[in-house]
Parts: sequence; C-alpha cells; structure tokens
Amino acid sequence: MGFAERWEEGEKGPGILRRLRTSVRPPAPLKTQIEQANRQVRVLLSELDNTIQRIRQRDSTVFKAVVSNLAKHDSQRAAIYANELTEIRKVGKIVTSAQLALEQISLRLGTITDMGEIANTLAPAVSVMRSVKEGLAVAMPDADREIGELSGLLSSVLIDASSSGGLSLDFEAANDDARRVLDEAAAVAEQRMKESFPEIPAGALSYPDREEGLSE
Repeated sequence: MGFAERWEEGEKGPGILRRLRTSVRPPAPLKTQIEQANRQVRVLLSELDNTIQRIRQRDSTVFKAVVSNLAKHDSQRAAIYANELTEIRKVGKIVTSAQLALEQISLRLGTITDMGEIANTLAPAVSVMRSVKEGLAVAMPDADREIGELSGLLSSVLIDASSSGGLSLDFEAANDDARRVLDEAAAVAEQRMKESFPEIPAGALSYPDREEGLSE
C-alpha cells in the first residue's frame, strides 16, 4: 500500500506480521495517529499552563514575604524566603521552557501533509519529548507517564511511516533540530521570567540561610 493510502486509510496488507499486529485492532491511519498525538500535546500544554499559574501565585506570595520581612529588618527570615523564591523560579523556568518547546511541536504536528514532513517533524519531536520528560521529572512528576506515552506514540508513527514509505531518517539533523527548539524555548523562557517576575531584592540574598521549612 502506498503512503497516500497509509496516510488516510491505514495499512491493511496481508503480511503475517501485519495480521498479527492487527488481529486485535487495526492500526489507525498515520494522519489519525498524528492528530491524536497533537490533541494529547494540547492537553499537556493546558496542564503546564495551570502549573505555571500556580507557580505565579506561589511566587507572588513568597515575594511579598521577602519584602515584608525586609521591611521589618528580619534579614534572616527574608533570606530564607528569598532562597525559596529562587527555587520556585527555577521550576518556573523549566515548566515555561517545556511549554514553549511543546507549543512548537504542536504547531509542527498540525502542518504535516506528506512523508517528508513526517520525517522532518516527528524525529526531532521525539527527541524534544524525551528532553522535556527529563526536565519535568522533578517539577511535574505526574506528567512523566503522559509524556512517555506521547513519545511512544510519535515513535510508533515514525516507524510506521518509515516501513510503509521507505523513509530514511537523518538522526543527526533531527537531533540538531531538536536542540534548536529546546535552546530557543530556554532563551524565551529566560526572558519571559525576567519580564513577568519582579527582581528579588539584593538585600534578601545576602544573609546566609540558617533555617529551613519556614512558611508565611
């Protein structure tokens, strides 16, 4: 079956391996699989956006605690909150960077129309997914399974496209492309954090952290 038919209708060839694979459920067309993957990416993006909103709220609360304790000349407590604020913003940058990278993947998935675009889009996308998964392991451990499933789905589509269309993948180019996506996302996330979050008062960071676990 040609790529066009595989793209729209799914593969129905009589081969033994294909029959074994489809004995329970026929494979979905590549187009359908890609659309499904993109829907899952959009759901994940919504979850990341909710996480960012929670980070913003926590950041605002802790920042006010820093300012309040500086006003009361309690440098030790201000420093503890300032250290917490630094960690919150590290997590915020990781989540924001992941969100930006996945937005690029979603845009690319939505423009695939032929085999060449599958190769140029899915191979880097899989690499980006794996990097995002590693980055979010601490910040959003609940997202680990979802991203793993997405990565597996995109890998499966890429393998199907390769087998049905004789696709030859340039993994070096794919990794370079993935790195560009991740680097651009990190740079934009850095700038966005600077613009969206007030600078931590310098005085709050000058006192050694002698306590842990304080809450406002």
